Amino acid sequence: MPIGPARMPLLDHLGELRMRLVRIIACLAVAVIVFYFSSPIMGQFLLLPIAQYLPFNVETGFADMVALDPFEAFTTRFEISLFFGFVATSPVVLWQLLAFFLPALKPKERKWFTPTFIIAVVLFVLGVVFCYAVILNAAFQWLTDQAQGLGYVEPRMSTYIDIIIKFEIAFGFAFELPLLIFYLVIFDVIPYKKLRESWRVVYIVLMVLCAIITPDASPVTMLLLFAAMIALYELSLFAARVVLARRIRRQNEEIAREEAEYGA
Repeated sequence: MPIGPARMPLLDHLGELRMRLVRIIACLAVAVIVFYFSSPIMGQFLLLPIAQYLPFNVETGFADMVALDPFEAFTTRFEISLFFGFVATSPVVLWQLLAFFLPALKPKERKWFTPTFIIAVVLFVLGVVFCYAVILNAAFQWLTDQAQGLGYVEPRMSTYIDIIIKFEIAFGFAFELPLLIFYLVIFDVIPYKKLRESWRVVYIVLMVLCAIITPDASPVTMLLLFAAMIALYELSLFAARVVLARRIRRQNEEIAREEAEYGA
């Protein structure tokens, strides 16, 4: 991927941004068209983790849901194809976005570009897979159980697919937390010692964040995401400590010296 110069006129920067956005939109459009024709199969794949909570059609062998009008069926198929198109083209999207900001980095900082790209893609995919394999079944079990004693849940096509996709996207982006923490330490935004000592505050912030980004109000979903976020946070601090051991030691010495001076 060619890298533009660090210094360019504003219009040239806007031109490069437009070029990269066009590439992203073109790749996404092709992927959406391809997945649209297979959206019924992809939709059934999304429903597999919650199939036990859906009515089953013996003739087709698939889960049955209700669409209130033909337009709803079309928008649901488009939403499915858009989601799978976004996941399939996520490497291209991340690469284009990172490549746009790359010229602003120093030569020593550019060495992190390729690892960042690879790890960002892997973490996003892990978040989507974790949500699909662990979260969806537990979340829908709790949500459908709330109808007991009141009535029954009529599965509406657009509602169910929309909830599942929101879950997947939320967990995909939530799993990018290690990168954020790692680079906060690398670029000296927040010293490692501050993050390590402020773990109680960080945990509370993570809990609030989990409550905000989960599409439902289920405590099961929030707690599962919270546990995953804590594990990722601790993993990111461990990775930062290993990779940047010398810098962290220097930061700790500087903080100790400042505290000693102010204390005196």
